[in-house]
Amino acid sequence: MKDLRNKVAIVTGSSSGVGAATARLLASMGCHLIINYNSNPNGAESVARECQAEGIETLVLKANVSSDDDCKMLASAAVEKWGRIDVLVNNAGTTKFVDHANLDGLNAEDFQNIYGVNVIGSYQMVRAVAEQMKTQKDGGAIVNVASIAAVTGVGSSIAYASSKGAMVTMTLSLARVLGPAIRVNVVCPGFIEGEWLKEGLGEDVYEHAREAARKGAPLGVTATAETVADAILYFINGPQVVTGESMIVDGGRHLGMTPLIRR
Repeated sequence: MKDLRNKVAIVTGSSSGVGAATARLLASMGCHLIINYNSNPNGAESVARECQAEGIETLVLKANVSSDDDCKMLASAAVEKWGRIDVLVNNAGTTKFVDHANLDGLNAEDFQNIYGVNVIGSYQMVRAVAEQMKTQKDGGAIVNVASIAAVTGVGSSIAYASSKGAMVTMTLSLARVLGPAIRVNVVCPGFIEGEWLKEGLGEDVYEHAREAARKGAPLGVTATAETVADAILYFINGPQVVTGESMIVDGGRHLGMTPLIRR
């Protein structure tokens, strides 16, 4: 899928953040897009206008991926308008910000809501697009957006970290059964600069966490929506023999910065 001109992508949760940056990047390469939102129609319309300025076509659709019917609607809309689906980016996600030590801060409903979007929603989207992708000569590429929380157990809450761990495991299973027509990979961003974390953490905690993330990273940087979008594009348009892989996007922070011997 080296040439994305006139290809078709569905990017869930693309009204802001990583989803919006991914949509803009794909549009710059000539890819038609479904811009999906659940609660931010103004953001979705703004992203669509930016994408259309690249000369591509868009559909802006409200859908909650925890609803199987909504997932099927997104896939059907793409096929009806363009006759194909080449790319799915499972970016839509939700969380609840709860200190990990506060075990009473989460209940079964919290887990069900978070898993409903992050895990079940992603699975339903894959199922909705899979048959169409299999009929196409070039198949398709699916990229799931997980989190460093999946491999380190950190993040906004234990429920969130658990859901992203499940997404990584699900990626392995899907890659195994959907080949050779469809490649399935996952990106695991660390701290992402932007309004989502700032709103969830509060500005003071956000700034402290960002500085700590930078200091703890060998590259001295934190991720942005755009750098995560670059990683997503790598799995879409990079080596066509890669599937079932995960990429950590955190400036190397997961490596740790405590050498045994200082010189």
